[in-house]
Amino acid sequence: MPVATLTLSSRNYSSWSLRGWLMARFAGLDFKEEMVEQDDAGARAELLLLAPSVRVPRLTHRDISVWDTLAIGEYLNEIKPKAGLLPADAVARAHCRSICGEMHSGFSALRSALPMNLKASFPNFTVWSRAHGDIDRVAEIWRDCLTRYGGPYLFGQQRSMADAMYAPVVTRFLTYGVHLDDTCTAYCETIIKLPEMQAWIAAAKLEPDDIEELEMEF
Repeated sequence: MPVATLTLSSRNYSSWSLRGWLMARFAGLDFKEEMVEQDDAGARAELLLLAPSVRVPRLTHRDISVWDTLAIGEYLNEIKPKAGLLPADAVARAHCRSICGEMHSGFSALRSALPMNLKASFPNFTVWSRAHGDIDRVAEIWRDCLTRYGGPYLFGQQRSMADAMYAPVVTRFLTYGVHLDDTCTAYCETIIKLPEMQAWIAAAKLEPDDIEELEMEF
């Protein structure tokens, strides 16, 4: 019986839920899922938009509770060190923490312009001009990591916390048809084909209720 519980919200819209869930899966943690249910659509939409501050995802492991996504990753690395959520090499480990922190605290224009929506497809979407800098920076991070560590993941042959942190961005780029170079396109294909990603996306498509506040309007 699982000794851990991961509290999540919508699979379709909640990028932070996806990040925490992928970290737990990558770590090989045996856990059960607890989905947050909200009767009021407006309250649920606000929950998803402010996910980090309302403690979703939240990992409960025995008598320990961790609710910040980066803290979840660090905790999982402590209890499952052989899973490789953080690279073994100290230099690569510092690099991984840095780009994870950058995703955790930055890219606000990208978040606003391209909200996560796994059910949707907007191939001709016009990206707000202020989001282009964020998109370029993500691509720069990916190219640097893939060149430096050899791929196919950001830190080499093993999936890391960084891949979990950037996976929702992959879905955003695919949903909105963001043009990328060959290196970044190949990375997106690698991430989206992960069995864990395929399972998450399949479950997202089965969610019955859309949240109108988070749907793009044209």
